[in-house]
Amino acid sequence: MTAEADPTKTDPAETGPTKTGPAKTGPTKTDPAETGPTETGLGKERAPRGDSALDGAGQPYGLPGKPLARGPFLFGLVGGLGVLTAIAIAQMVVNSLSTIILVVVAMFLAVGLNPAVEALQRRGLARRGAISIVFAGVIVAFVLFGLAVVPPVSQQLTEFIAAVPGYITDLSNHPTLRQIDADYQILTQLRSFVTTTLGPALASGIMGAGLVVLNGVFTTVTLLVLMLYFLGSLHTIKEYLLKLVPASRRARTGAISEQILTGIGGYVAGNVLISIIAGVLTWIFLSVMGVRYALALALVVALTDLIPLVGATIGAVLVSGVALLQSLPAGIACAVFFVVYQQVENYFIYPRVMKRSVNVTPAVTVIAALFGGALLGIVGALLAIPVAAAIALIIREVVVPRQERT
Repeated sequence: MTAEADPTKTDPAETGPTKTGPAKTGPTKTDPAETGPTETGLGKERAPRGDSALDGAGQPYGLPGKPLARGPFLFGLVGGLGVLTAIAIAQMVVNSLSTIILVVVAMFLAVGLNPAVEALQRRGLARRGAISIVFAGVIVAFVLFGLAVVPPVSQQLTEFIAAVPGYITDLSNHPTLRQIDADYQILTQLRSFVTTTLGPALASGIMGAGLVVLNGVFTTVTLLVLMLYFLGSLHTIKEYLLKLVPASRRARTGAISEQILTGIGGYVAGNVLISIIAGVLTWIFLSVMGVRYALALALVVALTDLIPLVGATIGAVLVSGVALLQSLPAGIACAVFFVVYQQVENYFIYPRVMKRSVNVTPAVTVIAALFGGALLGIVGALLAIPVAAAIALIIREVVVPRQERT
């Protein structure tokens, strides 16, 4: 018998592949209660078990609310903490302002003395030897200034204290004052005032002056030590700061930085040179006029001449006042001398000395000195001009070319 073909069976070769159940490999949805733990992007979490005591969402404590990051309470808390942090940082800056100024002045002086160190290096000295010579010169200048100013001041104070009893005796022997004292007991009240009020006030004032002197000595020593450290590690500091700049801009930033440091060094050297000229000429003039303590007064003029704009005027007023107390012709001659010399300094000496150091217009110089003096006093006035020159250089070399390309 021949087998008859079953119409329900088909040949796979004729019909092609057929789709069966296992062929579907896509993800299937399962019940979390049946499959157990599930994996999430942040780690493995165990899905809550189904329980009749739970609510419909399967959470034992109810549905979670909105995240706290979007709530007003957390926003206000973070904002308040930010405000408190800013206030704390500002308070720390204010409390440490004297230290910050000391560090800035030490760095400023180190940059200003660096050209002298490099000049000695070009003559064949090692950097340590050049730094030692320059630092020794600074120490000698401080010592000479102290020796020239302190003895006259102490001598004048001693002479005044020794002359006080004579002044009182002369007043008590004067007939008119004796009659007034007999009527109103002025000398008795004066003695009582001296013993009860003036004496303790002078004692506390002397102690305060002593503390001020000690503080000044400590500040000076700290300034010199910081200046020595900065002067010795100036190249290391520059290299470290340049590493913070992207490599593509490092060469240009280094060139601009060198130009700024050269300008600051030239400004410090030029300002010191102008002060030395003023001090030497003042000492020669006072010596010729026979004014006492000519060297100390000349050092005062040289020190105040370092202050931009008003320093020379302050020194001239002080020295002319001291000379006027000694004699009227000497005071008038000093006033005339300083008026003439300031014109020569402003229009002849200063432009020639500063023409290679800072390139700042006179109007910018005046404005910068005024702002610096208002912000940080004498220190701000000293730092204002080189800072203005640095800002002008950055604007000229960075900002202006960028604006030209856009």
